[in-house]
Amino acid sequence: MSTVTSEEYRDLIGRFASGVTVVTTVSDGVPYGTTASSVTSVSLDPPMLLVCMNRASATGRAISATGHFAVNILAEDQSALSRHFARQGSTFDTYRFRPGGRGAPVLAGVLASFECRVTDEVAAGTHVVVVGEVEEAVGRAGLPLAYFRGRLGRLSVGD
Repeated sequence: MSTVTSEEYRDLIGRFASGVTVVTTVSDGVPYGTTASSVTSVSLDPPMLLVCMNRASATGRAISATGHFAVNILAEDQSALSRHFARQGSTFDTYRFRPGGRGAPVLAGVLASFECRVTDEVAAGTHVVVVGEVEEAVGRAGLPLAYFRGRLGRLSVGD
């Protein structure tokens, strides 16, 4: 049994910088999206990644129902997009996107997007780890939006 409290864990894990994404899907013609920083590359061959979705997330439930999702990696100037999709019940009304191959929204202006087919789901505490095989991927040059200690920011890249 862990002796680390939720507050201690949140403080310490917040010291790990990550990128910011919006994970999307579409179910019965309704687009879903949520901001997520728990995204990890799993395999190069075949290309696979994982996302961690809160069990209470409507987006997460829609992904489980449809078996597909897209991960949109946000660019450094997309903090408003990140904040928008961090709110429960967010809509796509004010943000441009195109439907991916299976319909999951691919957001305009992102650094990269990965369209995935769910291959596995594992329950883990308050979340579900969703593993997906990448079916389509596109990207552009630029710097990512960063998340560190509960704040959004820009990444400084040196030599």
